[in-house]
Amino acid sequence: MLYLLLEQLEAWLGGVELPGGLTLYSFVRVLDQIEFRSLAAAGLSFLVVVLAGPATIRKLRQLKIGDTGSTDADLLRATAKSKANVPTMGGVLIAAAIFGSTLLLADITQQHVYIGLFVLLWMSVLGGVDDWLKLTAVSRGTGRQGLHAWEKLVFQIALALIVGYFVGTEDGELARAVTLPFQRTYQPPGYAVNPALIVLPVGAFMVLSVLMIAGLSNAVNITDGMDGLASGLTSSVAVGLMVLCLIGGNPDWAQGLLVPYIPLSNELAVLTGAMLGACLGFLWWNCSPAQVFMGDTGSLCLGGLIGYIGLVLRQEFVVLVMCGVFLFEILSVVMQVGYFKATGGKRIFRCAPYHHHLHLLGWTEQQVVSRLWIVGVVLVVIGLTSLKLR
Repeated sequence: MLYLLLEQLEAWLGGVELPGGLTLYSFVRVLDQIEFRSLAAAGLSFLVVVLAGPATIRKLRQLKIGDTGSTDADLLRATAKSKANVPTMGGVLIAAAIFGSTLLLADITQQHVYIGLFVLLWMSVLGGVDDWLKLTAVSRGTGRQGLHAWEKLVFQIALALIVGYFVGTEDGELARAVTLPFQRTYQPPGYAVNPALIVLPVGAFMVLSVLMIAGLSNAVNITDGMDGLASGLTSSVAVGLMVLCLIGGNPDWAQGLLVPYIPLSNELAVLTGAMLGACLGFLWWNCSPAQVFMGDTGSLCLGGLIGYIGLVLRQEFVVLVMCGVFLFEILSVVMQVGYFKATGGKRIFRCAPYHHHLHLLGWTEQQVVSRLWIVGVVLVVIGLTSLKLR
């Protein structure tokens, strides 16, 4: 909204002259720079979460919205019980900070931005309903522990199909294009679009949207099982996404690196900046020992946004590399469940998802979280480095 206000007042501000040859516009022209607005969104969302954290945590405790401390693994029950009174559903802080900062500093008339806000709201409401049903089951007397898995999946797939349709029917020569690993989008020296690019029909692109948005939202949700793990990993991924948005929305940078140029996608850098700040702010309260958990309210919307941005930028492969820890976490659950059923009770890991397996091997929770953070940062670096390998 500030950006739109600046556009409306630019001519007037530029006409008001001050001593020294300056104009009023000279003092606010920095808002025209997408890099500044992206970093400002990060700073603003960080402050919102840090400053609003204590009051929000107190309110959640009053409502008795706390983690149940339950787990299927006997060896982890002692750890889970120690966290039973920590309030969850703290993802409302993350979602509110991202939404407010983006609304204030991004060009919300751009389709990429308002669809991103739509994804944020849809996923956070879905996660919030699930959290509320889980954590108020006793007081309601119904005994229902959250939404059924198929119910959540229906809403996730529905959102992904809607988003996939609108993104896939955009104008442009790269609409529905799929960038394979290390494939050039443009052919120098004339920078014509590579004829070898695979362009999907709308229906297939919508399926890809489901895999990215629903898949990553569940992957982040599965990973959110230790103090600071999901918020720290998402912070590093958000940095990588911000870089991708700035490159993908700049024709010179995108064509120079031979990656897809998606007009106006650099406005999503404001959204990713807000995501970075919100996750770092949340980590202030979520680091060990956690004072609040994000719950499905936060994890579903963060994963959904990551998948959506990768889809818009046509950089699905690079984003999946950066999200390697999230993907292995959900893969470990799939492998464990499948192997358990196929072998009549045998297990691949001591416990799934994988971070619990590491814990049961003797690593402390802080060691698991810190080392997976390191792996996450390395994967972001590898993903960004791959832009030069075309």
